Amino acid sequence: MKFSVAIPAYKSRYLKEALESCLSQTYDDYEVVVVDDASPENLQKTVDCLNDSRIHYYRNEKNCGAIDVVDNWNICLEHCSGEYVICMGDDDKLTPNCLSDYAKLIEKYPQLAVYHAWTEIIDENSKFKDMQQPRPEYESGLSLVWNRWNGRNKQYIGDFCFNRAELEKIGGFVKLPLAWFSDDITVAMMSIQKGIANTQTVCFQYRENSLTLTNSGRTNIKLAATKLAKQWYDVFFSDLERSKDALPAIDQKYLTLLRKQLPAYYKERQAKWLRQDLNNHLLHSFYWCIHRKKYDLTLKMVFSGLLSAIKKKMRRT
Repeated sequence: MKFSVAIPAYKSRYLKEALESCLSQTYDDYEVVVVDDASPENLQKTVDCLNDSRIHYYRNEKNCGAIDVVDNWNICLEHCSGEYVICMGDDDKLTPNCLSDYAKLIEKYPQLAVYHAWTEIIDENSKFKDMQQPRPEYESGLSLVWNRWNGRNKQYIGDFCFNRAELEKIGGFVKLPLAWFSDDITVAMMSIQKGIANTQTVCFQYRENSLTLTNSGRTNIKLAATKLAKQWYDVFFSDLERSKDALPAIDQKYLTLLRKQLPAYYKERQAKWLRQDLNNHLLHSFYWCIHRKKYDLTLKMVFSGLLSAIKKKMRRT
């Protein structure tokens, strides 16, 4: 089996559409693995109505939940038999050329552990909404991280196709709460040695809707995950520094810039989640002041977020 398309599923609303996009591929050597995360909805009915032997359905006895959603990604991985794995949302879609274009890219760059699909964003009605910035056909892992931090603000786990054996070597998808930064860190680990290749055609459709984890609130969990991600990158970059001279000249420059940018980048992320929370709940400022050290916040960040929220509230009135 060349490809496994894994769908860690919980919602039924778009599942049929997601599955139909998988079954409409122009490439024929693949399977679709659906792992139902003990959903209260009847996901099996949706799978059964398609009646296709390429779909393999499993149901978890216990719900992993949103905070531990990466656990379900890795349960999917355990069920996959393909040489390469894509892990997509139950509301996302593959374009018909997705697997064939990945196959061409893999044939051209067989040594790589990870590949990326150019992605467009669709809305709740599957209408085109936006598109990722174009990427070069090949780039280094550090180029990927630097560009992610400097303008490539749209990236999702479903964008990527992983060599399954290489992904299993690092222990599967890297787990952070709510999968916050899990895709970024997993891809950084998979691309750092040999780089990453990007399709030059649109192969994936990410659906923005009100039910996605990005819109789930839970600011305290997002801030905790942001702190963990910062700590991970600090170690990651420190390890690379020890063998910096072995890196290509351009990657040495990327590493220098990333090391310098790390504190500000994550402070900016923290400030963003804080502002969003205080915009909705001004009184939460007391909680953030008391627990600021737990989330690596400063009083200045809390007061700045509070002031921004107050100004926004005054403009509304």
